[in-house]
Amino acid sequence: MKNTLRWGAVVATAILLLDYSPIQAQTYEVYDQNLKLKSRLEYDQISILSESVRISTANNGLKLLSKEYRPFIDLKAEKIHSYDQPWIIVKGSKGLGAFHEYGEEVFPAEFENIQTFFTRLLAQKGRQYWVYDHSTRETTPIGSFDEAMLAVNGQVIGKTVQGYFLPLSKNPDKIYEEIRQVNENYLFAKESTGYGLINREGDYVLQPVIDHLVHLEGDYFYAFDGNQYMLIKGREGKADISYSSYHKITLEDGMMLEFIHGKLRRVMKNDGILLDQVGMEKVISVGEKHYNVFLREKTIGLLGLKGWEVNPVSGIEKILPGNEGLYGALKEGGFGFIDKNGNWEIKTQFDEVRKFQGGIAAYRLKNLWGFVDRKGNLISPAQFESVSDFFRGIAIVKQGGKQNLLDKNGNMLLNQGYDRISLSADNFFLAEENGLFGLIAPDGTEIVEPKFHELRREDVNRILVRLDDKYGIMDENGDYLLPIYYKSITFDQGAKQILAEDSYQFVPEVEEVKSGNKKRKTGK
Repeated sequence: MKNTLRWGAVVATAILLLDYSPIQAQTYEVYDQNLKLKSRLEYDQISILSESVRISTANNGLKLLSKEYRPFIDLKAEKIHSYDQPWIIVKGSKGLGAFHEYGEEVFPAEFENIQTFFTRLLAQKGRQYWVYDHSTRETTPIGSFDEAMLAVNGQVIGKTVQGYFLPLSKNPDKIYEEIRQVNENYLFAKESTGYGLINREGDYVLQPVIDHLVHLEGDYFYAFDGNQYMLIKGREGKADISYSSYHKITLEDGMMLEFIHGKLRRVMKNDGILLDQVGMEKVISVGEKHYNVFLREKTIGLLGLKGWEVNPVSGIEKILPGNEGLYGALKEGGFGFIDKNGNWEIKTQFDEVRKFQGGIAAYRLKNLWGFVDRKGNLISPAQFESVSDFFRGIAIVKQGGKQNLLDKNGNMLLNQGYDRISLSADNFFLAEENGLFGLIAPDGTEIVEPKFHELRREDVNRILVRLDDKYGIMDENGDYLLPIYYKSITFDQGAKQILAEDSYQFVPEVEEVKSGNKKRKTGK
């Protein structure tokens, strides 16, 4: 398609040139999910922000579009500053503004900063702050602060030289020495009496009487008050002290140990005792939520969150978290595999081992990696610089600086290696070579060698590809569904349509209109 510009017949010798800038509107082809052409559109630019939000900048305006790409709300600004569903933050000549994605204007575009949090917005102009609550559809001024922020639990934390405030709480003028956000449920608050926990409503669920308070994970906390140690579970109305002790509980690297009369006695979990064992000498973390427990009788066991995963056994130096009933174990400098009772299933012969996945585990000898099966048979000798675990019968291996795919029989699946191979969320593999991308099927069959500058799955059997500055759509067999021709391709999941931006630039028709002995140009 070519640009068109038609002129009327010249009927006079003198021409008056007026200031004239023809508006060029980008052309879009609209396809359904079966890639059947439905219509053509002419807009300056269309952006799909989510399944429900479509933006147009036609005629230098910023507008919300319907699923049919018809403008229905003027966003009264020049561009999109950010989108945090459901909030659209726009930027105009005077500052930032905010709209709900359904078109409701919350703040005009005249603020210095706008923060978003689910049903609330916090807007700033100078030292003044306002909060909009979508549940009540009300905007409320909350005062002047040196700085303020929307915490992840929905409260606003304000700060001045006097201290910290919670302007949305029942006591907005109360001054705190410190307030810190913890998670979506709680804030840490400090007063002269100590630390406490504040919930989403701004109320104390744990009074500020704690000397030392540490967030463990989720709604669990470790605390120390005077000479008492506590494990606390946060709740909406009032926090529960799930465990307390006057014996010392240490917390190091996420591992809690209780000492009774100076001797190690218990391994603790978030809300209580994980292991109570007389004769413990040492506990070492060997992975997330896994511990090696060394006992007085020179035995060692592997402890998990549900108890012993490997019962205490002698003659072993270290036990690793395992899988499929086998656990990596170290003895006299070498690794092998044991079962849950400590029996050796694969003798010590490796420098390092990983968990079994699909009946195969990776091992390392010196600086190279190989694979072994459950019976101790070497599927592959130690010949790879790096390896992944097996997934659906295939592992990614690196040899000679190039990555390839290996099956469970030890066979390479690709004729040549690439700079990088990665497993995508759809179980296909992406191959990369010299900055170009290719596609490999889940069974290791190469679909297309690396030749695209961009390759991204967008839908079932729909893969977006780019060569230089042109886009197309490819299926999982490597066949083109749309040619590599378009300036951009956008998948509108909400409208179940595909927008393909054509290189064709629409220019309004112009005719000459006689005005006395002069002519002027007009756009149709």
